[in-house]
Amino acid sequence: MRSSKHVWTGVLLAAAGLATAGCGAATGAAAEEPPAAVEQVAEGEIPAVTLKADAAELIGLQTDTVREEKVDGVPRKVVSYGALLYDAKGDTYVYGTSTPLVFKRVKLVVDTISGDRVVLTDGPPAGTTVVTIGAAELFGAESEIGD
Repeated sequence: MRSSKHVWTGVLLAAAGLATAGCGAATGAAAEEPPAAVEQVAEGEIPAVTLKADAAELIGLQTDTVREEKVDGVPRKVVSYGALLYDAKGDTYVYGTSTPLVFKRVKLVVDTISGDRVVLTDGPPAGTTVVTIGAAELFGAESEIGD
């Protein structure tokens, strides 16, 4: 009869083998494709970020639209607060899209923020689809953070 020490040693070694079985070099096309591709552009231009469908699902990507609402009786462009993104210099952006899974950072100017409503002085036109959940991940991909 084996002692419990030997049984547990065998279980741990087997588990370690399973845990490290996938640690070798990955093969196949799926392993070579990154979850996001960043468009190559001239310096100073903002690139587009293209996500794989499973990457969009993994980060819980959600969108909304830029709306036109009356603010103090005047029609203004409005976005949800979740769409707002600040860069390191404090400039404000949203990630807009007109093609599924392709996103581009768009500069905007914030007039006021009230709750979840961001009133814009300048920005994308009403009806533009913008990212409300997942913008930070897109910014990280665009900036090649985590590569």
